[in-house]
Amino acid sequence: MKLDGRVALVTGASQGIGHACALNLARHGAAVALAARNQQKLEELAEQLRAAGGKAAVIVMDVADEEQIKTGVKAAIVEFGKIDILVNNAGITRDQLVMRMKRADWDAVLNTNLTSAYLTIQQVIGSMLKQRWGRIINITSIFGQTGQVGQANYAASKAGLIGLTMAMAREVASRNITVNAVAPGFIETGMTAGLNEELKQTALKMIPLGRVGAPDDVANAVSFLASDEAAYITGHVLNVNGGMLMG
Repeated sequence: MKLDGRVALVTGASQGIGHACALNLARHGAAVALAARNQQKLEELAEQLRAAGGKAAVIVMDVADEEQIKTGVKAAIVEFGKIDILVNNAGITRDQLVMRMKRADWDAVLNTNLTSAYLTIQQVIGSMLKQRWGRIINITSIFGQTGQVGQANYAASKAGLIGLTMAMAREVASRNITVNAVAPGFIETGMTAGLNEELKQTALKMIPLGRVGAPDDVANAVSFLASDEAAYITGHVLNVNGGMLMG
């Protein structure tokens, strides 16, 4: 899975799955534009990549802000000359039962998790069309496939990413651009670390492989879909869930 000469933009790169994706893509040879809100964490990751011989650029960007997306993507293209690989990973949760969910919490999750992906794709697609090569990888969730109590906003945003993936795959396939999604199950990240132990153990019983996933389990799937080895895969949702959902 050599990615030498490729340039990747990863949103939500400062922590969790995005952090692992950035490291993994760089390990396979890609230069990486690191996008997130936390500049300090991005700088630390960039130094780590450079120390290992990689190329990295820090893009401070709130994906809930359209103008920051436009400015951030332009900065990445100025830095590296192009974007070959886009990983739409940035995401938040604002959990609550629908009857109590505030409209602001619905809007925040949909804007950050779904609308930002559409806006970022709009900004990078020109670079991919020009070179007739591209990889767009959207990080969805098992809960976008199954739903989840108290997460109507999150589940809707992640299900929307699956629809966006398939529509985009059809739009750009003739230009040698693939668009796929990765659907993680229960992954050990900051987002899941706050869950109580009883809930974690209940989730663990639902995983046939008998363990919680690691961010690198997702990152390995992303690097594969970004590579030439995955050139004949598009419009696909790759489940990385330990067997929690099959079919």
